[in-house]
Order: sequence, then C-alpha cells, then structure tokens
Amino acid sequence: MNDYNNRVIAEFRANQGRVSGPFEGTPMVLVHHVGRRSGTPHVSPMMYLPGADGTLYVFATNSGFAENPAWYYNLVAAGSATVEVGTETFAVSVTELSGAERDRVYAEQAALYPGFADYAEKTEGIRTIPVLLLTRTA
Repeated sequence: MNDYNNRVIAEFRANQGRVSGPFEGTPMVLVHHVGRRSGTPHVSPMMYLPGADGTLYVFATNSGFAENPAWYYNLVAAGSATVEVGTETFAVSVTELSGAERDRVYAEQAALYPGFADYAEKTEGIRTIPVLLLTRTA
C-alpha cells in the first residue's frame, strides 16, 4: 500500500491536486498526521467531501475492512493535522461526527460515490465507518 500511496501522492503534487486511475475526477486531499505511538510523520491520500463553509469531511472506510485505518486513530488522538488541497497547504482541527450528523454526511458521500455504500455494507454489524470533520485553523 505504501508504494501505491506514494505514487498517488507524487501524482497529486505534480498535477495541482488531481490524480488519475480510480480517483480521477474526485476531490482528493493529502492528510499529514503523526503516529500516535511511534511519532512517525505520515501522509495519507484520501477522498473528501467538501463542506459548504470550506470544511472537509473524510471517511475512515479502510476499503470496507473490519478495522479502522491507522490514520483515523492518529487524527483523533492529535485533534489536528495539516492538509494539502490542490496547491494549498493549511492546518485543520479534527472533529469526529456522530449520530444523525454523521449519518447525513456519510449518506451524501455514498450518494455521490456508490463505493462508499459498498464499504458501509461490508462493515455492517462490525463497525460504523467514522466520519471526521476537518476545519481550517488560523
């Protein structure tokens, strides 16, 4: 996965935030986070849903696997991160959504990108896919 992610990251940076392949035409963000136990810096490419007020929503789908991705735990533990969107880099605070708000945002993403509905179906009864709100900080 690291080689694949590294290729996506390189393409993202070379093309002002655009990538090809399965992510072509989708909103992509690079999320910089630090390992909560290791202290190692990481960059994770992911799709996002833009909020009306410039916020970003990211989804810890882990491609429908039973476990949450490691980046989810790192972001929640830190409560903040840095993101690259297009050619811009900025700091964000991290808030996990719950209840009806989480369900509404996830349903919106699944309506736009049906693969997200498939991920939810794969994890039904195992885990609820977390949705994180990334809000730009000063």
